[in-house]
Amino acid sequence: MALCNVSMECKSNNNIVYSCKYHVVWRPKYRRKVLVGEVENRLKEIIREVWAEIKAEIIELETMPGHVHLLFEIDPQFGVHKAEKLIKGRSSHHLRQEFPFFRSQLPTLWTNSYFVSTVGGAPLAAIKQYVENQKLK
Repeated sequence: MALCNVSMECKSNNNIVYSCKYHVVWRPKYRRKVLVGEVENRLKEIIREVWAEIKAEIIELETMPGHVHLLFEIDPQFGVHKAEKLIKGRSSHHLRQEFPFFRSQLPTLWTNSYFVSTVGGAPLAAIKQYVENQKLK
């Protein structure tokens, strides 16, 4: 496709060619700093398992004691919100089963909210100019 070039790698499914990269950050309920040690390791395993299942690519994954940063690419037909709900639900279920202290310390593991930002591709000004110039061709 014309918009994909050497500087922008694209993926495709049956219908679309895409380059959709996102940075998502979420945290435990009450900003508790519980993502350490074995919990941190197990959380990363669960995230990688879910991402492999939904065929999304993890570009970077890092956890801090009180939040998670995930940089990834995903098919836009699957959607960021659906992926985020799946990862939070699956990880909460498994971590609360495997680490009983969660059940007594937190009513739910994750907050309902999260931060998401698109990343990569050309700067907004360049895309805006490209779209504006389409009529001139």
